[in-house]
Amino acid sequence: MNKPAPTAIPLFKRYDESLEWPTPDLLHCEPISQRSREHHGDIKPHRQADLCQLLFVRRGQVQLQVEGQRTLLAQSAVQVLPPLSAHVFRFSEDIEGYVLTLAAPLVSHLQGQSGYSENILEQSASYPAGTDEDYLNTLFAALQHEYQGQQPSREMLMHAQVSMIVVWLVRQALRRSSAHQRPQRAREYFNGFIQLVETHYREHVKVEALAHKLGISVSHLNGTCRELAGQPALQIIHDRQLLEAKRLLTYTGMTIYEISEDLGFSDPTNFTRLFRRREGISPKVFRDRLKADQTSDPETSSFT
Repeated sequence: MNKPAPTAIPLFKRYDESLEWPTPDLLHCEPISQRSREHHGDIKPHRQADLCQLLFVRRGQVQLQVEGQRTLLAQSAVQVLPPLSAHVFRFSEDIEGYVLTLAAPLVSHLQGQSGYSENILEQSASYPAGTDEDYLNTLFAALQHEYQGQQPSREMLMHAQVSMIVVWLVRQALRRSSAHQRPQRAREYFNGFIQLVETHYREHVKVEALAHKLGISVSHLNGTCRELAGQPALQIIHDRQLLEAKRLLTYTGMTIYEISEDLGFSDPTNFTRLFRRREGISPKVFRDRLKADQTSDPETSSFT
């Protein structure tokens, strides 16, 4: 007997809208907060057909999952969401930024103009804004303003503004590609750090101490982690702690207090605070949802 087909992820034009493309333009720009409020901070699993989205986060946090890969944007960044990529958003209440949606013909035109061999608009990636945060905000805000208006040569100006954003992305991708080709010594530092994290994540060793063990400065370590992993050293440590916490919540009957103690937290409140800040829910709610999912459908894996 054939097994029933899995539930398909909805395929939409923009977020949860199954309407036709709402504008004669080849792009759509709106504040993130507008969509976030409508959906109470949560955008359910969905895909866009033949559309690329650029998510610029200026303030607040976004927990997102793209094709099963979970990412936390806790600092200003631009996230590329390629066509047909299944993704989920969870926005913090203080979220600020913009969502730029590009239709396929414009995406193709921009990629051809960039002169860059890699199709960056067809690859999911996060690019930290860093010192360019204000510059990017100015670009997106100007594009949003122009999109809402009806000034002469509006389309020409919007396409120029979008081109500037794509140029920024191309340059970031080039820097990242160069970083991947850094001397072997840098990769050795990073691999050594990951091994130290695996050994000491329960001990809450400070980043300074781990950098000292590697014989490099904290800034050198953080720079290496950002270039090779896209996040600072402390976030990598927290990710490992949270991974273990979710394993224990899922596969053991340990209490929250016992898990907190096992992971080296001096106070369960600190553990719960970190878990809630990074996952958006408390450890108890995380476990309760797992139990509810297993009760309703034991064969269905929960979304974690």
